[in-house]
Amino acid sequence: MRLRRATGARRMSLRWKISATVAAVSVVVAVALSLIVHLAYARKQADDAHRLQAERIQLLLREYHRGSQPAFGSRLDDPAVPADLRAAARDGQVATALRQTSEGTFVWAAAGTGDHVLSLRSDYRHSLDDLVALDRVLLLGSAAVVAGGTLAGIAIGARLSDRLRRAATAARHVSAGDPTVRVGAAIGGRSHDEATELAHAVDAMAGALRARLEAERRVTADIAHELRTPLTGLTTAAELLPPGRMTDIVRERTQVLRALVEDVLEVARLDTATERPALSDVALGEFTTHRAAALAPDARVVVRAGAVVATDPRRLERILANLLTNAALHGRPPITVVVDGARVTVHDRGPGFPGHLLRDGPARFRKGGDRTTAGHGLGLTIAAGQAGVLGARLTFANPPEGGALATLDLALADAGDPHP
Repeated sequence: MRLRRATGARRMSLRWKISATVAAVSVVVAVALSLIVHLAYARKQADDAHRLQAERIQLLLREYHRGSQPAFGSRLDDPAVPADLRAAARDGQVATALRQTSEGTFVWAAAGTGDHVLSLRSDYRHSLDDLVALDRVLLLGSAAVVAGGTLAGIAIGARLSDRLRRAATAARHVSAGDPTVRVGAAIGGRSHDEATELAHAVDAMAGALRARLEAERRVTADIAHELRTPLTGLTTAAELLPPGRMTDIVRERTQVLRALVEDVLEVARLDTATERPALSDVALGEFTTHRAAALAPDARVVVRAGAVVATDPRRLERILANLLTNAALHGRPPITVVVDGARVTVHDRGPGFPGHLLRDGPARFRKGGDRTTAGHGLGLTIAAGQAGVLGARLTFANPPEGGALATLDLALADAGDPHP
């Protein structure tokens, strides 16, 4: 069985969310690590420069004391020495500083000689060049990390999104009543992650629901079947009663109860999903005209375009009978039946279908807002079930012009296999 894929928007949504998240985390991590490495390296460079400059000025200070002259580029009482270094040097300290000027960045060192201040200035440009080179390496590394993380996020997101999409598709088939589909088998893979646990939980839930529905169906079918024997005896006994008003009431109620039991049995059979249509070619326009005349003589039949469809005449007649009966019981005249190719519509001018039916579809033993009308709420349920056996589509709507509109589209059944 081939599972259909969901729309592209839904398929890509989770994938790109995961990819964007992984990319964002990769960017944050790469930027944070790059900043940490940059700051640590810059601090180490500055510390090394200060230490080296302090060693140099101490060496130059010893040379100055031996020769009374500054050597190796050092200067006495240089006016360019920063004020804080000059003050520290006059206090007898050896001070260093890193300063940036319009000429560039320099490392200063200063020491007091008694009456003078001996200073040394060294260019810091080579250290800055090394830092720029490190930044380029960090930038390339960060780009590689972000690209790799994004690709990994796309791969992970695509795999997870694909598994969840297949799980959702399989779950839709399960909800449509296909007992052969297993979500766990649909998602595939050998990994036992959260998606696998979710699939197994859905399969267990679907199995429990199927078992419960099957038990309820069996109980309903058994009760209805057991009622047939006493009902047959009751019907026979009612026929033997003497004529009279009470006899007519008993016979009428017996026939109603007998019809209800037969409807319940039919619903139970449809619930098993084992019903198969006996197909034959049917001229839909002529068939509908003749059946509507027998089932609802007051209904107006309009054949816009005739078509020959492969369907089960008995089941099709059952659908038409239930739709026309529903229109007569719950709607108002005029009732119009329109045949347009392989589509049949039944339109009445009553209050329309109730909201729960339009929202959730037909529900057994649930009628519209007026509970005083005849029927047991099984007619549309049976019609929808028989349409499913035929592979047709039966939809319900309240058109803008008022009333209730039921549409039976047999084109789907005529296009392929009418049953799952």
